[in-house]
Amino acid sequence: MAATPTALLHRVAETHRAPLFFTLDGEPATALQGDTVLTAILTHRARLRRNEFSHEPRAGFCLMGACQDCWVQTAGGERLRACSTFVVAGMALITGEGTA
Repeated sequence: MAATPTALLHRVAETHRAPLFFTLDGEPATALQGDTVLTAILTHRARLRRNEFSHEPRAGFCLMGACQDCWVQTAGGERLRACSTFVVAGMALITGEGTA
């Protein structure tokens, strides 16, 4: 069995913010109030998603909403730019990384 990927980002500051609970590919996850979706995901995983064309791992590129590289979906089908969308409590995010 392959090793579980480790988080790409490790929080070293601003740990005092209120925690938020959301789901990531159906699994419970936590973030801190004020985190972007990108930060919330990458504090749990080594990558954000896989590119839909090349299937290469992606973790964001420009980090300011210009490059279209950080799209993820909500469980309801809405597409979000992970780098410029703030995570909210109860959000259900789908990246496809949790599936085989």
